[in-house]
Amino acid sequence: MAPLEGRVVVVTGASGGVGRAVVRQLGRQGAKVALIARGTTGLGAAAVDVGVEGGTGEVFEADMAEYDQVRRAAERIEAEMGPISVWINIAFSSVFARFSDISPDEYARTTAVTYLGYVWGTKVALDLMRPRNTGAIVQAGSALSQRGIPLQSAYCGAKHAIKGFTESVRTELLADRSGIDITLVQLPALNTPQFDWVLSKLRRHPQPVPPIYQPEVAARAIVYAAEHPERKEYWVGATTAATLLAQRVAPALVDRYVARTGARSQQTDEKPPDGVANLWEPADEDVDYGAHGSFDERSHARSPQLWLSQHRGPVLLALAGGAAAAWAALRLRGR
Repeated sequence: MAPLEGRVVVVTGASGGVGRAVVRQLGRQGAKVALIARGTTGLGAAAVDVGVEGGTGEVFEADMAEYDQVRRAAERIEAEMGPISVWINIAFSSVFARFSDISPDEYARTTAVTYLGYVWGTKVALDLMRPRNTGAIVQAGSALSQRGIPLQSAYCGAKHAIKGFTESVRTELLADRSGIDITLVQLPALNTPQFDWVLSKLRRHPQPVPPIYQPEVAARAIVYAAEHPERKEYWVGATTAATLLAQRVAPALVDRYVARTGARSQQTDEKPPDGVANLWEPADEDVDYGAHGSFDERSHARSPQLWLSQHRGPVLLALAGGAAAAWAALRLRGR
């Protein structure tokens, strides 16, 4: 994939959190950024951020749960900004609650936004990219796409579905020898406004499971994936790598550990936010929440694991070279 400068990049969920950090990063790359979300205040502020960083940002309101709205937004983007080179799916919503406390309507809405929103975005992007046989789709995933935890059954279910859906689409593109790439970026716990605006039925304020990373860590990974979309999957953060590897080796043991610690680790000692929830309506219609949540003092701004993930080829070569040198030295010493 060519550099993103001057190219049209669509970002869903662009008004806050990871999406907001991503559009700022794209602005620094000089991209033409199409911002999709529901909240007009957050979207407007995000477009300003893109311009300040050196790019061009245009606002396109749409509810990602509604296919027709996503399709119309994409057609407007191509008519007003040019051919879409990259489509980045980030938009989501959810409910913090035990499964038994989530209503059928709340579950259906979470699934429609968080899972079907990715499906509709991917479908629209592919329909537009296929005639040109070029483009990239980046899915913002989660370590929870392979490891469910308590109090987030709706979110975990949607993220598991996104992973399976993305793998299926990827195999179809490979079978077709398509020039379009699709990749998944598995993210760790992040300091975003979701813990202030996602519908919560908990007695205490929800929080990310520590350790927590700043959204800029995710943004750098997602933009890198947009520039290098040929890889199947990227892992961001040491905790993501540890979680996914532990799930492969000892899933039943992880079940018991998460059952014992999961609920407590996702709550602070403070009372939950009152009267704010973005499940049905945008929480940032009148307030700009920005990219960061309430946990700046506890969040990491960098991830050495991310660098290793992005440079795994040279790292593996260096390790192999070091191992070969060590083996040669041992043989010489043994003579």
